Amino acid sequence: MKPKDIAAYAFLAVTWGLSFLVLLKVVHAFGWVGAVTLRSLIAGITLFLLAAATRRRLDFSAGWRHFAMVGATTVAAQLIGLSYATPRIGTAMAAILVAAIPLFSMILGQLWGLERITVRGLAGLLLGAAGIVVLVGFPSVPITPSFAFGCAASLFSSFSAAFGSNYANRHLRSAGSFELTGAAFLFGGLMTLPLLLAVPVPAMPRPVDFLYLVLLACVMSALTYVVYFRLVASIGATRAISVEFAVTTIAVLVGTVMLGESLTIIQAFGAVAIIGGCILVLDPFPHRAKAAALPSAPPLV
Repeated sequence: MKPKDIAAYAFLAVTWGLSFLVLLKVVHAFGWVGAVTLRSLIAGITLFLLAAATRRRLDFSAGWRHFAMVGATTVAAQLIGLSYATPRIGTAMAAILVAAIPLFSMILGQLWGLERITVRGLAGLLLGAAGIVVLVGFPSVPITPSFAFGCAASLFSSFSAAFGSNYANRHLRSAGSFELTGAAFLFGGLMTLPLLLAVPVPAMPRPVDFLYLVLLACVMSALTYVVYFRLVASIGATRAISVEFAVTTIAVLVGTVMLGESLTIIQAFGAVAIIGGCILVLDPFPHRAKAAALPSAPPLV
């Protein structure tokens, strides 16, 4: 990779890895619904303002229904699940389960005929599934209803991300990154907005909480996606999506060092199995470059 590609890769890994910590603060201040809604709307508006400032022509001729579906899955469902789960299961486990997105993506891609499963991919799928079972089944904390719902929400979040990515790959191949990402964030934010009636913002947030919200929305969501798609164009989708492994590692370190979270030895083996399974599925450094019309979207952490 060129020096600018390495810098972009490192920026994404560190920014998305730290985003779990910022997400916890935003959820605490705005609630798990408010965090998703405000983050999504601010990120979407930021991207469209950026497009306008750079005089970028946007094309939504693919139809609003397709963009709405991607927003419902990769933004609304994914972020709702992630925001609900992270305070309940911890940043380390949430980050590891987010790394399972490629495993779900391979299953859906096979069912929809978007890709053919290989022996290597099947081995990765089975290894990753075993890792999920071990990670969730042998936690370092008592298995309470809150923990169980948190794990289920995290897995639902990963599945929603994989579904949305495959849907976009099937119906929005011609859409640009600004159109796809900006519309997804706006639709996702609008879809979760009514949920604030059921789960309102718990209290008046502090000024620093608004700073965390802007940081999460503008830098850790909108800006990172622009950098990510440019990295895809430079080094390819498969190698770019491998940044998930570095994101998971950094998020686990943040959870254990800064938040005092812990993983059992058995869970550590489960985490290694999940990441190993994803490596087999993604094959991030193949001998021959593999073309991809539209990359699987990374986690919107």
